[in-house]
Amino acid sequence: MPNLLEFARNPVAYVARRWTPAQRTVERATLTALVLSVVIVVTGGVVRLTGSGLGCDTWPKCSGDSLVATPEMGLHGAIEFGNRLLTYVLCAAVGWAIVAVRSAEPRRRSLSRLAWSQFWLVAANGVLGGVTVLLRLNPYTVAAHFLLASVLITVAAVTWLRVREGDEAPRPLAGPRIRQLAVALTAVSVALIVVGTMVTGAGPHAGDSSDVPRMGVDWEATARAHALLAWAVVGLTVLLWLALRAVDAPRGPLDRTRDLFLVLLAQGAIGYVQYFTELPEVLVAAHLLGSCLVWIAVLRALLSLRERGLPPVADAPEPVHAAAPAAEADRPAPAAAVPGR
Repeated sequence: MPNLLEFARNPVAYVARRWTPAQRTVERATLTALVLSVVIVVTGGVVRLTGSGLGCDTWPKCSGDSLVATPEMGLHGAIEFGNRLLTYVLCAAVGWAIVAVRSAEPRRRSLSRLAWSQFWLVAANGVLGGVTVLLRLNPYTVAAHFLLASVLITVAAVTWLRVREGDEAPRPLAGPRIRQLAVALTAVSVALIVVGTMVTGAGPHAGDSSDVPRMGVDWEATARAHALLAWAVVGLTVLLWLALRAVDAPRGPLDRTRDLFLVLLAQGAIGYVQYFTELPEVLVAAHLLGSCLVWIAVLRALLSLRERGLPPVADAPEPVHAAAPAAEADRPAPAAAVPGR
């Protein structure tokens, strides 16, 4: 019978003492948390693009007298409440990642801290999402809601990448100038994401059919600044790839930089098409997904410039050999045959 008191006191430790997952299981758990972190950003965009941001007009309840969406709330209520329910699915995925990382042998405390950070980020963003509803979709809290979700994606991606490598001291795979170029690329990518939230906050998709205030910035000028930052990211990516080729860098950094370039091309194409077609909802949602994928690709390119060895594995127990029967063990070896006998 399970010890319910021990389980209630620390369920994660309780499971860790009784289960040791394979390396592939830990990788899948952390990847699932990352995928769902992206999914909830995209579904949040769907809430906004369908004008369902106030489909549930209060928080933590869906309405003043109901915890859940009711038929009277229509499609908008169902979409907003569905996105709220998806938060619990994300919590389950993060919980699985926490348990898998904690149960793996040998124990890696740095990974446990990363996994737990995801939980607290989900909780904090859930509260911020509620505040956003209570403030009637204030554009600045909406932007903060998205940026905090981007922080969650960052931590989830780093956790997944760290699970797949060891804990040795980082060894650079490129010189300091190339690493500085990668850091500059990452910094400009952060600026691209921040300005992108301003474009959304000043744009026409307010998230509800009512009169929702917009950010007090010029939308056209902000969109142009966003495009210039996007071109800067593309240019830095090309420079990074050329620099890596020039120094005959390993395949890992080259491949990750190439992947980033391809994602940027797709994202840029979607961005320009949506701009010249007056921001159709489908393309805006695709651009939001592309923003998440670009950021993950940037992180992969940055972290590929160093290596930390292979993931540690648990010490294998010494094989136990069955003792040979005494008669067999004490029997003398047969004498060598003598020719001619």
